[in-house]
Amino acid sequence: MKRATTLLISVVLLASCVSQKKFTELEDLQQNTKDLLDSTTVKLNVTSEEKEAALAQLATLTEQNKFLKENNQDLIDNIGNLTTLSKKGAENLEMSLESMKEKDVRIQRMQDAVTKKDSVTLALVTSLKGVLGNLSDDDIEINVEKGVVYVSISDKLLFRSGSYTVTSRAKEVLGKVAKVVNEKPDIEFMVEGHTDNVPIKIDGIQDNWELSVKRATAVVRILEKDFGVAPSRMTAAGRSYYLPVADNDTASNRAKNRRTRIVVLPKLDQFYDLIDQGMQSAQ
Repeated sequence: MKRATTLLISVVLLASCVSQKKFTELEDLQQNTKDLLDSTTVKLNVTSEEKEAALAQLATLTEQNKFLKENNQDLIDNIGNLTTLSKKGAENLEMSLESMKEKDVRIQRMQDAVTKKDSVTLALVTSLKGVLGNLSDDDIEINVEKGVVYVSISDKLLFRSGSYTVTSRAKEVLGKVAKVVNEKPDIEFMVEGHTDNVPIKIDGIQDNWELSVKRATAVVRILEKDFGVAPSRMTAAGRSYYLPVADNDTASNRAKNRRTRIVVLPKLDQFYDLIDQGMQSAQ
């Protein structure tokens, strides 16, 4: 009996030992499973966060891509506009350059015409000074103002005091002027009579203005009848004392104002013809 009891106790103890070992193994397995579950849960959480971050980044990239596409289209449109503008700008620039060239040609032709006109004027002055060079500067003066040639002849050389009859000495001077004028048939001129401001008292002449006109007319008639200058090229004009060269306050100044002036008129039609001819030759 005692032996049986001992045997039973041994069996129970053995069974108890086996169960404890099994229990321990199961407990370890449970712990490992729990650790693995915790680790997997952590990884899952991390993966979820990474997924959300990736989705957010994807959304951002998608928006950026959309923005870039839209801007790319705008750039394409702008490039097209710039191309159009550049083409139009190039055309405008070319037109401007052509216009500048035309203006340069016009300016050059005008300069050539002015130069030619100045050459004609210089030749005329040289010829007049050549034939009248032996006369006193007080009796005759030749000058150029703004491209116009003026020949001023003193009253004492042309007329007697208060008279409009040309003196014989004056005819000699007018003959020399006529010689130069007749050699240049393209020029026209005006003969101006000038007086001082002292009132005149001469029968048949009302005032200084009428006297200045009669003196200019007398010179024109001498140039026509005695020296063959075509009347169509001449104009007679009286300026009285309204265009003085000096104040009428002294005898010497009044003598300066009593003069007859021959004005060589610029032929503007010929001047513009020179320009037109230059423009036509440039085309």
